Formats: sequence, structure tokens, C-alpha cells
Amino acid sequence: MTGIDRNPGAHWETYESPESAGWSAAGVKRLREVIAGQNTDCLLVVQSGRIVFTHGDIGHKFLCHSMRKSFLAAMIGEDVAAGRIDLTATLADLGIDDHDPLSPVERQATVHDLLMARSGIYHPAGYETEWMRLIKERRHSHAPGTFWCYNNWDFNALGTIFTQQTGLAVAKAFERRIARPLNMQDFSLAGERPDGWLEHFEVSRHPAYPFRMSSRDLARFGQLFLQKGRWSGRMVLPEGWAEENVMPYSHAGPRGAYGYCWWLERDGVFAPGLRTPAGSYAAQGAGGHYCMVIPPLDMVVVHRVDSEREGRAISKHGFGHVLKALLSAAAG
Repeated sequence: MTGIDRNPGAHWETYESPESAGWSAAGVKRLREVIAGQNTDCLLVVQSGRIVFTHGDIGHKFLCHSMRKSFLAAMIGEDVAAGRIDLTATLADLGIDDHDPLSPVERQATVHDLLMARSGIYHPAGYETEWMRLIKERRHSHAPGTFWCYNNWDFNALGTIFTQQTGLAVAKAFERRIARPLNMQDFSLAGERPDGWLEHFEVSRHPAYPFRMSSRDLARFGQLFLQKGRWSGRMVLPEGWAEENVMPYSHAGPRGAYGYCWWLERDGVFAPGLRTPAGSYAAQGAGGHYCMVIPPLDMVVVHRVDSEREGRAISKHGFGHVLKALLSAAAG
């Protein structure tokens, strides 16, 4: 049953073995074979609040890539509830613009549009992957709110709005609102290499807000959503905000559906090669980074790749192979 506090204290509890949790020994063997055949650097599976399977160093801090967007979407709920951020506010209302000025139509996009990647603003943006540049629509081709396009301008501008309205840097807010309440073991903003920072770009005035995070800390973030925003007896996220984040606002073709900066299963469609359990969703990052929540199995799956190493990545199909083998093993 989900929605119950089964979160860890200072450290995760661990099953004696996957088989002790009802997993198939043959299935676990097959899962390890799949992992060994590709660039999976870490896999961590939590079921019913305890670690059931690991591969690799769960304390190693990997670059999060676009999972950063799900972190921000989670935090914005507190400001919406407090009235600091109005989802209906337009960019014109908030004074948001860019080096190449937005048109009067573009300035009518709302904060809600940005959360859903439906702004209709296809302005140059920083921290884009090649895939994001390929799918970007032609400038001024769609009115705000009318078309979904996974677009870093929306996500980066959302970070600017968050800081403007709250007075907090994204990483500092994450430390205060998420990392500390969840007792993250590894996340830190201290020292010469903090785990959250800003990257600025000439093409746009809106910086990206990258993160590095260990897999065992990322699993806590997934567990928070599995528990619908609740942790150790209190609501870390406002009531209903976790559920609102993962509603299917947009059809995402073979990638499923899209919510507030989260990717969702749609009629079983999520990763190639399998039917994904209903109601599953994930924070995703380029190169093979996933923090996936599977409510029917009371499960969180964290998959990482050392994508800061040249050529180190796995495809959507590669993750599909891992997920298919994992679900088969978990079925007993």
C-alpha cells in the first residue's frame, strides 16, 4: 500500500537479499546479466521502504541532468500554497523577458504553461541536448498553452521566476525544503564543489540550475513522491501537490505523457519493449538517469550512468531492457 510512511531514518534498511523480498533468483541473475551488458553504473531499487537490489556505488554523486526540473516542480508547491507564486501569472505580469525580447504574445505565457512545457516560447536556451534542439518548434509557431514541446527555455525561466518570487536560489531552497527534511545522506552545498549550482549562457539571460546527487539520496526524493509528499509523519510537500505534479497534462507519444516536469506512463507506454505498470512516473535526465516511482509495486527505481565520462550513456531502449528484467524478477 502506498501513501504510508515507509521512509528511512539516517540510513536505508535493506532486505537480506532480493529473494527474501519475494524476487525470483533466476530473474535477479538475468537482471544482473542485462546490467553487465550495457553502461549502467548504478541501479538502486527500494520496495516497501527498504532497499531490495543494488548495483554499483549508491553513494556516488552523479550529474542529474534534467532531473533538476522535477526537483524544482516539487518545491514550487510550497510557494503556490503560500501565495508567493501564482500559477496564472503571465511573464508580462512578472517582468520576465530575455536578451532577444519576447513578443507580446509570448509574454502572455503563464507560470502554469512553463511547468507543463506548454509556453509556446521557442527562444534560444542554455543546457540543451542535441535531441532538445532537434525537437524545438519554430519561433512563434504556437500560442501559449496550446502545444507541448519539451523546452529548456521554459524550465530555465521557471528557475528565474522561482528565485525572483522567493528570494532563494534553487539549490539552497532544495537543501532547506527537501534535502534536510528527508535526511539526505550525501547532498551538500559546502566546499568548492557544491551539489547544486547555476550555469549561465550567452544565448539567454535565464541560467540552468544543475545538481549532482547520490542514488541513495535520489531514492529518498522518489520515496517522498511515492508517499504523496509525506515524510516522517508530516507533509513536506503541500497536500495534493505530489499528485498534481504527475497528472498527464500532455501526450508525449512513445515517451508516455508529461506532467509538471515529470514523465508519466500512458496506457502502458513509457519505455520501449514492455508494458509499464499503470500509474508509474519518473524524473529523467539525459544519458540514462531515472528516478522512477511505481506505485502498484510500492517501488522506487533509481538508474544512473556516469554521463560525465565521454561516451557513457544508455538509450531509452537500454533502460527498457533493465526495467523489463527488473519487473520480471520482482514478480517472483
